[in-house]
Amino acid sequence: MRRYYEGYAFLIAFALCIPAANWLIGNAGTACVPDGPCLIPVAPGIDAPSGVPMIGIALVLRDLVQRRLGLAWAAGAIVAGALLSALLAPLGLVIASAAAFFISEFADLAVYTPLQRRRLLFAVFASSVVGLVVDSAVFLYMAFGSLDYLAGQVIGKAWMVLLALPCIVWLRRRDERIGLAAA
Repeated sequence: MRRYYEGYAFLIAFALCIPAANWLIGNAGTACVPDGPCLIPVAPGIDAPSGVPMIGIALVLRDLVQRRLGLAWAAGAIVAGALLSALLAPLGLVIASAAAFFISEFADLAVYTPLQRRRLLFAVFASSVVGLVVDSAVFLYMAFGSLDYLAGQVIGKAWMVLLALPCIVWLRRRDERIGLAAA
C-alpha cells in the first residue's frame, strides 16, 4: 500500500510541475524580458527562464512515478502533464511547453526504463540529463525561436537533478530496508 501512496504523491507533484513552470516563466524572476521569459540566475553570469527548477524536478519525479506505479502510469502522467500545462500559460508558450515536455519526458522514459532495475541512481541521472537537454532545446526554439538561454536551461535543470540524487539514494536504501519493490 505504501508504494501506491508514495506513487500517487509523486504523480500529483509531477503533474503540478509543468503548469507551475509555465506560470513562473511569465510571472516571476529577477528580470523579465519584454515578449520573452522571466529569468533567474543559475550560475555566475548565466540566466535561465524561471520555470527551469520545476522542469528539473519533473524529470526526477517522472522516474519516481514509474518506480512506484509502473510504466503505464508514467506514460499517462506525461500526457496529463502536457495537458495541464495549457491552464496557466499563453497559447504559444503552452504549445512549446507541451511539445518539449512530451518529447523530453518520453526520451527520459526511454533511457530510464532499461537501466532502473540494475542501477537506479545512474538511471535517474542519465535519463534526466537526456530529458533536460531535449526539453531545453525544443522549448527554447519553439517558444522564443532562439537557443540563447540553452546553457542556462541545462545548468538550472541539472542543479535540480543533482540536488535530488541524495534523495534517490535514501529512497532506494529505505526501499531495500523495508522490502518495498519497484513496480
